[in-house]
Amino acid sequence: MRRLAVGVEYDGGPYSGWQVQSTARSVQALLEASLSRIADHAVETTCAGRTDAGVHARAQVAHFDTAAVRTRRAWLLGTNNYLPDEISLHWVRPVPDHFHARYSARSRTYRYLILNRSARSALAAGRALLVHQPLEEALMQQAAAHLLGEHDFSAFRSSQCQSHSSVRELQSVEVGRHGDWVHIDVTANAFLHHMVRNIVGLLLAIGMKRVPPERARQQIEGRERSRGEATAAAHGLYLWRVDYPPEFGLPADSAIMEPHVVV
Repeated sequence: MRRLAVGVEYDGGPYSGWQVQSTARSVQALLEASLSRIADHAVETTCAGRTDAGVHARAQVAHFDTAAVRTRRAWLLGTNNYLPDEISLHWVRPVPDHFHARYSARSRTYRYLILNRSARSALAAGRALLVHQPLEEALMQQAAAHLLGEHDFSAFRSSQCQSHSSVRELQSVEVGRHGDWVHIDVTANAFLHHMVRNIVGLLLAIGMKRVPPERARQQIEGRERSRGEATAAAHGLYLWRVDYPPEFGLPADSAIMEPHVVV
C-alpha cells in the first residue's frame, strides 16, 4: 500500500458538504467513488478540513491509501473523468505513510468573498455574498485585531459544534478591497464549526456601522454565542489554502489563481 495526497477544488452549492452522508450528496462520496474506479478497489479519503453545505473549496487536500499502481496523470485525468463538473482534482502527489491531510497541516486559510455594490451579479451568484450597503473595510480590519492570538472562541461556535475545546489560535485576519470586491482571509491552526462565518457576520455588522469595532473584543470576552451577530451565508466561503511542512513536497498553492486575486 502507498499513500497519495490530492488537491481538490469544488463548488459546494449543489452538495451537503464534504462529509459522506447517507441521505444527501456529498463531495467526499463522489470523490471516493471516482478514485475507486481508477484504483479498482474501494478508496476512503481523509481531508484537511470538512466543509459545510454550500461552502466551496479552492484548495482542499485529502489523502488515501491504495495498492493500485497508476501514473499521476492516470489518477488525475481518470478521476476527473468520473467526477461531476463542480468537483475537480488539480494535483496528485505521493506522500510518506506518516502524512495526514488533517493532522499534518500547519494552518488553514478560509476566504470569504463579498460583492459590495447595489447591482447583483449573474456570474457571482452562489459564489459570493451580495451586500448593498457600503462597507468600511478599515473598521473591519480594526475590529479583527481583537480576535488575533489564542482565545476561547465560544462566542463564535455553533450550537452543533462537537469540538471538546473552544480554544483556537487565530493567526491572521486580513480584510481587503479590489473595486466592488471585499475579501476576508482568516488563518488559524484549526477552526470551530461555523467559526469563520460567525467572525464574518460580526465584521459585516461593523463594516456597515451597525456596531462599533470594540464589539469584537466584547464578544470574544463574553463567550456567549447568543449575543453574537448573524452567521454569514455559506455561499461566500471558500477553503482557500492549507499549509504543510515543506518536507511533504505538496504544491504551495492552487495553479488556477494567485493568492492576491479575489475572483
